[in-house]
Amino acid sequence: MASRRDRTQQLRGSRIAIAILVGIIIGCICAVMFPNGFFNSNSSLTVNEHVQVESSSCESSKTLKSDFASLSEKNNKLKKQIKELTEKLRLAEQGSSDNARKQIKPGPFGTVKSLRTNPTILSDESVNPRLAKILKNIAVDKEVIVALANANVKAMLEVQIASVKRLTIKNYLVVALDDYIESFCKQNGVAYYKRDPDKDVDAVGKTGGNHAVSGLKFRVLREFLQLGYGVLLSDVDIVFLQNPFKHLYRDSDVESMSDGHSNLTAYGFNDVFDEPSMGWARYAHTMRIWVFNSGFFYLRPTVPSIELLDRVAERLSKAKLWDQAVFNEELFYPSRPGYAGLHASKRVMDMYEFMNSKVLFKTVRKDEEMRKKVRPVIVHVNYHPDKLDRMRAVVEFYVNGKQDALDSFPDGSE
Repeated sequence: MASRRDRTQQLRGSRIAIAILVGIIIGCICAVMFPNGFFNSNSSLTVNEHVQVESSSCESSKTLKSDFASLSEKNNKLKKQIKELTEKLRLAEQGSSDNARKQIKPGPFGTVKSLRTNPTILSDESVNPRLAKILKNIAVDKEVIVALANANVKAMLEVQIASVKRLTIKNYLVVALDDYIESFCKQNGVAYYKRDPDKDVDAVGKTGGNHAVSGLKFRVLREFLQLGYGVLLSDVDIVFLQNPFKHLYRDSDVESMSDGHSNLTAYGFNDVFDEPSMGWARYAHTMRIWVFNSGFFYLRPTVPSIELLDRVAERLSKAKLWDQAVFNEELFYPSRPGYAGLHASKRVMDMYEFMNSKVLFKTVRKDEEMRKKVRPVIVHVNYHPDKLDRMRAVVEFYVNGKQDALDSFPDGSE
């Protein structure tokens, strides 16, 4: 019995030893495979940190986007401020330049001369690319003669074109106001420009007579000036006898021929008005000058020239007025309370070079010395209704040498 009990106790001790050994072995294996243990606090912290990093990254992205939008807005504001400051700087420099010109030290008595010539504008071809292309091809020294015409004045236009071709003037352009004149210019090899459809212009341009067509020029010429070209406007009742560009001064915004028929009327004089009832103060001095002719004038591409066109065109669009009267009123009326006058420099052309038909038929043709010596640049048949016949007579007299070609016409109209 005793041996059996001992054997049972030995077996139980062996099992315990084996269990302890197995436990030790498993412990060793776990120690190798999991050196930090199964529930390491650091592992939990790492997971939390990863979650926090992802959360922080999202928040940072949102913050960056917000900051970028804010910076973009500030950048746009700064760009705007830079643009404004640049413009102010430009104006300041212009002002200082103007002041520098104003604040010059005058020279000795009798030597001081004021500035007459305004700066030309910066040309802008985007205003009318098609016209810009035409002008590049025909203009000479950025200058061009412009004549407006429709079918009603075709006969006079033919005489004018013949005179231009005779002088080989290249920079001559017809503004065709209808299809008939466009076709005529094509057939005769004459440079022309036909405007894009314009209801207000077309209504007059296609059917209007000489005076009506004349009034359109103040709207048409603006684009020529904006493109940076000097424009010599010519009505069609004009014969060219010399190249007019060789006789321009170009020192003023406007150079125009005169309706005057003498030195006094063309260039101005002191006209004394007598009012006897005023007694001692009966005589009042006035300044008079015959008007500039709106059918032949040269405009430099300047701001005052463009303003002149705008002023005249606006007034003609609002009332039935004579374009020549409005043209002169805007040129000569001074500023006064409630009215700002036009600050344009002006020059009147030599009345014997740029001759109106009154000078020719009342004075020149009757003076033998003047008939021989005076050779006009142009003759404008503006004082007489029988325009075509007199234009042809001018050609006969000055071009073909027919000495009696002018004799049959009366001084005025009958």
